[in-house]
Amino acid sequence: VFAGLVSYTTGSIIFPGLIAGEAEVAVAESAGKLSPWFTVEMPPLMGVTTALVFSFLLGLGIAFSSGNALRKGMEEFRDIVSKAINTAILPLLPVYIFGIFLCMTVEGEVGMILKSFIKIIGIIFLLHVFVLVVQYCIAAPFARRNPFRMLYTMLPAYFTALGTQSSAATIPVTLRQSIRMGVREDVAGFVIPLCATIHLSGSTLKIVACALAIMIMHNQPHDLPLFIHFVMMLGITMVAAPGIPGGAIMASLGVLQSILGFDQEAIALMIALYIAMDSFGTACNVTGDGAIAAIVDRVS
Repeated sequence: VFAGLVSYTTGSIIFPGLIAGEAEVAVAESAGKLSPWFTVEMPPLMGVTTALVFSFLLGLGIAFSSGNALRKGMEEFRDIVSKAINTAILPLLPVYIFGIFLCMTVEGEVGMILKSFIKIIGIIFLLHVFVLVVQYCIAAPFARRNPFRMLYTMLPAYFTALGTQSSAATIPVTLRQSIRMGVREDVAGFVIPLCATIHLSGSTLKIVACALAIMIMHNQPHDLPLFIHFVMMLGITMVAAPGIPGGAIMASLGVLQSILGFDQEAIALMIALYIAMDSFGTACNVTGDGAIAAIVDRVS
């Protein structure tokens, strides 16, 4: 939630000037819209809020019940979803994004959008660094160590995440570096795998900043109460995001559509912009896990 609010505050100050400057670029006359050959309508089974409440109820029930049938069923369903994302959705994303940008090129919008996004990505990268420094400055009094020395110790996890783009795949390196930072092994063994699933500060920061930029670009209302609602719901949704490349943006699509009113074109832009900087967003997630491990180690 902190990362999301920082992202919104910074973006609402900086993004309008950047995007307004690019909007002055002459836009070519549209040559007509491209239409798909066919469309498959897939209405959602339930609303986002209904799905979240049902998921929490089901998760708590499984945790406190003594039976194993429902637990095994949910574990198998989780594997199915992860397999579908890895083998079907992610490989086809480049084709989908290419089609969206092809349509925008025909309509004469892609130049302004790409120029704006290049600047926005640079600002979001600096925000990631700022959030990491804040996390370790908070953790330093607990660990009684220099925050920048702690960050230096976690750099192998940062660079590993840049390559894997997966919090789950980086767990062994994050765990090793947390122990080297002084966290007890049993505490690190509990905190790091848990945070790989539920601590997605970098991903939340990216999604909020990208959503804000797209809404400013399309002259949609983006007031603070709306984004507080969005950030709160996104924080809950991120807990359910799988620790695989692109998992966070896939988990957040329902919230983007239901709260911010994103259409298919906006969703495609979100995915394209998110994937373009997924590496350092994941690196921010896993590096921040070390700060949380240090705090939990001291408190426990």
